[in-house]
This record gives sequence, structure tokens and C-alpha cells, in this order.
Amino acid sequence: MPATLALIPLKNFPLVEPGQDLVRLICDALEHSQLSIEEGDVLVVAQKIISKAEGRYVRLADVDPGPEAMTLAKQAEKDPRQMELVLRESREVVRVRPGVVIVEHRNGYVHANAGIDKSNIPNSNGDTQVLLLPENPDESACELMKALSERYGVGLKIIINDSAGRAWRNGTVGIAIGTAGFDPLFNQVGEQDLYGNILEVTEAAVADELAAAASFVMGQAAEACPVVLLRGAKLKPSTDGSRSLLRDRAQDMFR
Repeated sequence: MPATLALIPLKNFPLVEPGQDLVRLICDALEHSQLSIEEGDVLVVAQKIISKAEGRYVRLADVDPGPEAMTLAKQAEKDPRQMELVLRESREVVRVRPGVVIVEHRNGYVHANAGIDKSNIPNSNGDTQVLLLPENPDESACELMKALSERYGVGLKIIINDSAGRAWRNGTVGIAIGTAGFDPLFNQVGEQDLYGNILEVTEAAVADELAAAASFVMGQAAEACPVVLLRGAKLKPSTDGSRSLLRDRAQDMFR
């Protein structure tokens, strides 16, 4: 494990529009901060700018809610059009209460409102739009990793993070919804602790731990800091994506 870990925000990152080249924007931000990519570095990128660059906007005026969405909207006290989008983005509705709908997203993670968001999104009067999660965050992370690694000539790792609540604690934390270049889990089963005891179940979700640390630096409001450079993390190379973080339904005690 690393002795030290540096988290360096790429400040004053520009607002991202659909179709923009994130690789170029990140390179420009690194240059502006007088930084370069070094071997083993990790870039944590906020989901929101991935979704924006990929054009994952939907105008609510273009959404026609069906009967299931109308029923869900009454239960959750939410806009039926947004509930229609939640259903389209989900495999299953897990829990509902006024103000929140917990679903299993079609990418596998259990999320509030399917990760559909209205914060930090431009809207005209009477023309509300929302932002969906990336179509395939692991693929998006892999594309960024390949392009930036080629640009700088070093091995780079990528995390796409998002904010999520937890069933047993208050508040949200950053989690990894997309990864590339490293094993998201650090399995220490079979190793010894300080007293020589053999570890039987210890497996750290290093991708989530790093995603949360970067989320703290990014902020949640008007900080304009959607990319954080992590330096010092010693991660095991792997082609595994973030799906290895998803608990099998049979082992999910909350469903």
C-alpha cells in the first residue's frame, strides 16, 4: 500500500458541452496546472462531464410517461417524466418512498433515481433537461486511458466516479462506476495480520476508496473541479472493469 497519496485537483476546468474532446480538455487543464502524467498515476473523472461530453441530456418535454411511470411518480411524489426515464434506465425498482426511488441501474449498480440528475445542468425557463449516466462507464474509462496513455507515453489508470448514498449510513460518498487499467479490488485473503492471524474475508474496494477521496476534493456544488490527479497509489494492473465491485444479488442482504 502507498506510504503517501497526493490528490491534485485540475482547477478551473471549463464547462463541458456535448461532443467536446475530453482528452484535449484534460491535457489543457494539466498544462494549465503545470502538470504532466507520470507512470502509475490515476485520473479520477466526474461522471457528469463524461455524460455531458457523450450528450446524455434528455429534455423532459420530449418524454411521454407511461402508466408504470405515472404510478411510480405518485408513490415517490416526483415528475412522471423523470420517473419514465428512471424506468428506462433500470432493471428493477428496489425501494420507493416520497422523494427517492432506489433502482438497480441497467449497468448493475443500485442507485437513487438511476443516477439521473438536474444539478449543474443548464436549463432554459420552462425547458428542463436532465442528465443520464454514461452508456458504458467502463468503456468510457478505457477510451480515456488509452488516449491519454498514448499522449503521455506512460501507463495511466482511470476512475469515473459518482455520488451515491448507502443503505446503512447518512450522506453520500463518491463511488467508482467506471474503471480502467487496474484491479478495483485488493484481495488480501490468506495474508497475515499484525498478530499472525490469517485474513479470511478482507478485500478492499480500492476503486471506491480512491473515488471517495477524489470526490471530497472535487466538491458537490460550484467548485468546477471535475478531474483530480492521484499520485502514489500502487495499484495492481488489470483489464477488469468496475463490474467486479458489484455484489451478486444472492449475497445482497438489502434486497
